[in-house]
Amino acid sequence: MKVGPKWLRHSIHLAAALGLALGAGSAQAGNGYFILGYGPMAHQSAGTATAMGLDGFSGSSNPGKLSAVDSRLDLGVLLFMPYRRIQRTGSDTPYDFISTSRNSFFALPEVGYAQRINDTLSWGVTIYGNGGLNTEYADTTGIPDTNANPQRCGSEPGNFFFGCGKLGFDLSQLIVAPTLSWEFKPGHSIGVSPLLAYQRFKAYGFQAFEGVSAFPNEVTNRGYDEGFGAGVRVGWFGRITPWLDVGAAYATQVHMEKFNKYRGLLADGGAFDVPSNFSVGFAVRPLKGWTFGGDVQRIFYGDIKALSNGVLASLADPENSPLGSRSGSGFNWRHLTNYKLAVAYEATPELTVRAGFLYGRRPQADSSANSVSFNLFAPNPLRQITAGFTWAFNPKNDLQFAYGRYLRGTYRGPSATAGLGVGGEESVTPYVNTVMLGWTRHF
Repeated sequence: MKVGPKWLRHSIHLAAALGLALGAGSAQAGNGYFILGYGPMAHQSAGTATAMGLDGFSGSSNPGKLSAVDSRLDLGVLLFMPYRRIQRTGSDTPYDFISTSRNSFFALPEVGYAQRINDTLSWGVTIYGNGGLNTEYADTTGIPDTNANPQRCGSEPGNFFFGCGKLGFDLSQLIVAPTLSWEFKPGHSIGVSPLLAYQRFKAYGFQAFEGVSAFPNEVTNRGYDEGFGAGVRVGWFGRITPWLDVGAAYATQVHMEKFNKYRGLLADGGAFDVPSNFSVGFAVRPLKGWTFGGDVQRIFYGDIKALSNGVLASLADPENSPLGSRSGSGFNWRHLTNYKLAVAYEATPELTVRAGFLYGRRPQADSSANSVSFNLFAPNPLRQITAGFTWAFNPKNDLQFAYGRYLRGTYRGPSATAGLGVGGEESVTPYVNTVMLGWTRHF
């Protein structure tokens, strides 16, 4: 789709260029390719943010919360430090080897702003990023003439997926979410956030897949392609009692322009929309200084063909389901549900400490040959923990800090390459450390 008018399109492009220049969204996420949470309080609380965490990032979680937020500016940077190692064993071929992704450090800037208009209206803007397909595996067999596309690769050694040269994906998404919230009665508010999105993508090293593609010249090594899109998030926030807050939010699918340079790789001709999602949550204050919260989040990855189609679709039936067609190969992802819990304790009037825990099944449907191979590029740990603090070092300024750990968990299963005479078992071992540094200015 086209985003207009022209000035709006150019404004999103400018914001995206600024964010991507700093590395926005180019890191492995733990729940699919969505980042764990957005904003300082969410990073401290494992993403628990539907009814908890009153900062300037309501546009990324629950626009209805904005009416309960003071006028403020939140600036932060999330330092992502992922480790990903892939391995193939048991094929008794030169393709039994281990490779570790070179991309192991990313900086993701975030911006959240909130401003009261009057007693019932508030407005703000949130800028945040997603990413999760940024991997680069540089190892090869080291043996000449082991690639599966000598017409393109000559006599070069084959990489992990039988092409040549470095092998990997790079997906980055940046979303600008202006937000308006209305407190329609005391303690209850609704909000809306248009989601103005920009994304870019590139893939390289997949020369071996050109022979099973509907568009063999638009499969790999085409440089970056980009697209714009739009959706909307709506939310409700309610202070039911002095000790109980609840919230709910829903984001539509963000319809994006297709990646035409990679229409022969991504299913449905390069379509890659941002999936719809919803969350419900609570925050309860049973004792003075203590807050306990929880969220349930559902992300509809299964609605995106490039994510939900099985890995074997094009490999098993390239004539009827070639790569890049609507039924072409994808990651075999399903809808994903995450469960989040958090606690906050106001140790002093100046210091609040927080911690959180997230559990969610991997978006991969299973550990079969229909899932494993492509998911070497998008590994997903099952459990994540976070901790951090807010320190108000004077009445107008806060220092924010959070540490997160996506816990190690090897994902393995049979290779989808048995039809190529390779087969064996493939596995990926990921974990991620994160550090968030932030500053808040109150107005």
